[in-house]
Amino acid sequence: MRRRFAPLFWTQSLGAFNDNFLRMVLLLLAWKSVSPRDWELGPIPGLAAAGFILPCLVFSSWGGVLGDRLDKHRLIRRLKLLELAVALGAMVAVWFENAAMLLVFLLLMGWQSALAGPVKYAILPQHLAPTELVSGNAWIGVGTFVALLAGVLLALSMATWPTHWARVAVMLTLVGVASLGLLVSFAVPVAPARDRISENWHPWRSNHEVLRQALREKHLFPAMLGVAIFWFLVTCMLLLLLIWVRDDFAGSGEAFSLLLVAFVLGVGVGSFLCAHFSAGRLEVGLVSLGALLAGAASLYLASLAPVAASAEEFTGLLSSGHFWQMFFGFMLVGIGAGLYSVPLYTLVQMLSREERRARMLGAVNMFNALAVALALVYGGAILAWRDVGLRGAIAGLGLMILVVGIVLLLRRPRPVLRLLVFALVHVFYRLRFRGRHHIPARGPALVVCNHVSFMDALVLGGASPRPLRFLMDQPIYESPWLNWWFRIVGAIPVDSDRRDPGNVRRALSEVSHALRQGEVVMLFPEGRLTPDGEIQGFRRGLDMILARDPVPVVPAGLAGLWGSWTSHHGGRALTKWPRRFRARVALSFGEPLSARQARSPLLERRVRELKADADAWVEARRKSPLAQS
Repeated sequence: MRRRFAPLFWTQSLGAFNDNFLRMVLLLLAWKSVSPRDWELGPIPGLAAAGFILPCLVFSSWGGVLGDRLDKHRLIRRLKLLELAVALGAMVAVWFENAAMLLVFLLLMGWQSALAGPVKYAILPQHLAPTELVSGNAWIGVGTFVALLAGVLLALSMATWPTHWARVAVMLTLVGVASLGLLVSFAVPVAPARDRISENWHPWRSNHEVLRQALREKHLFPAMLGVAIFWFLVTCMLLLLLIWVRDDFAGSGEAFSLLLVAFVLGVGVGSFLCAHFSAGRLEVGLVSLGALLAGAASLYLASLAPVAASAEEFTGLLSSGHFWQMFFGFMLVGIGAGLYSVPLYTLVQMLSREERRARMLGAVNMFNALAVALALVYGGAILAWRDVGLRGAIAGLGLMILVVGIVLLLRRPRPVLRLLVFALVHVFYRLRFRGRHHIPARGPALVVCNHVSFMDALVLGGASPRPLRFLMDQPIYESPWLNWWFRIVGAIPVDSDRRDPGNVRRALSEVSHALRQGEVVMLFPEGRLTPDGEIQGFRRGLDMILARDPVPVVPAGLAGLWGSWTSHHGGRALTKWPRRFRARVALSFGEPLSARQARSPLLERRVRELKADADAWVEARRKSPLAQS
């Protein structure tokens, strides 16, 4: 992954750095002050914000169309050449300290960034495997925010230098970073165009067309809206941070820098935690958890009592608890934002049609620009409406994000439950998975596995990169303690016709409905727990399902759970005391078989082979002196 991804990561990170560095230089130049404590902002900050919003609104669709129709490798190089040209022009503006000219080049840099934005995300699925997408998006997100932080802090630092040296340093930084980004872009792997439609492109009508296509993608629009909410949160937090530092710490640049570091550090931690928890699969449940964490952390920030301090008193505040409570609160908000955003970007990439992916990401950038504009209006309203107060504004923001998290949790509880169950299974077992990429990324499929214990469904459900519907015995399904959970996760109860006439037919109809909706259904063809640890003969229920819906069948082999208290080893399951903790469990998925192959002895043979492979790994790890230690 490193060789395929590193050039793109550094290319986009260097571009994001130059964009934010140039914007901060414009602000400092407009203030005509070397001190970051000057808070008489004037109209220039609004123009600098417009330098981000307007290009994203107008030109993101162009970037999406170009990204779908041109080789993204060549397009990125051309865009980096454009960035270098803009940097050279901005260098002249800095030399003459001309704020108006610098604003023009900031708009041009925004234009270049708007064209590049959809491309950097649309290229990831062409360079990375589906199991690498979450990690790739996490790194891109971290690179973007670290570049934002570095650009702001370096500009603030240079503002304290002697004027002549500061001008030279700014010029060299702009051109040097742009040149380095251009050089790195030549190492980005080839990414051929995916759109083969030979329709004419009308640049001035592209915004309308891209938005119309995005609104028609009903399964994509909620994810796009979720990303826009993320940028609304980020913009509001940065704006309120500026106001807070102005009010509580007399505009201390050191306070602003440290709290900005806390937020960006939190976003990075949240992004990497998302990649870790996802373990190669898309965990949509992290979106709800991230929103809940960000909302709760915002309310915690709002609860902090105000402490008015002069810039000279700020050093003393560093040793007090108030400032570090703020630091911790901003970091928690950032962690929640990172957990929230990474799965949404991945979801847009995975659900977008390949030939329109860049255009859909262009639409995402347009929605993001609108969200940033709304955030600026929100901040302006807070400034105008003094009765609300800063902490009231932060509390209102926290409540909004909490509502988003609660609504997501209530509308889609399965992903969150799956994530929590998988985390719980990781606590009790040391798991090893192989071949999860064999489960199709889209469309219906059956997952067939040997049945060892009552924990099998939880292990399989957590290991799958997609949510699973699973068949289970009717008596267990009707358990008064667990029935609510089985209903939420969509379990399908099945019983014999002798005890419940018509039950098998209803269960098959439910399975058929799930498959026709494009879901993945898991079943144990043995029909019962193994009594001796070996695979029993497959029953005919699988043939009945495939006769109605001939979908791909993914074989799987599970090992390591025989001997647990949830298996029939040494007595009936769940009637013994647990005798081991953190046992090694292996699960191997095989290549999908066609419905015709699955209805032959080949499927049972493949499941036995996969189980033998998993058994061999578990046994080898048990005998390994290193593993035992």
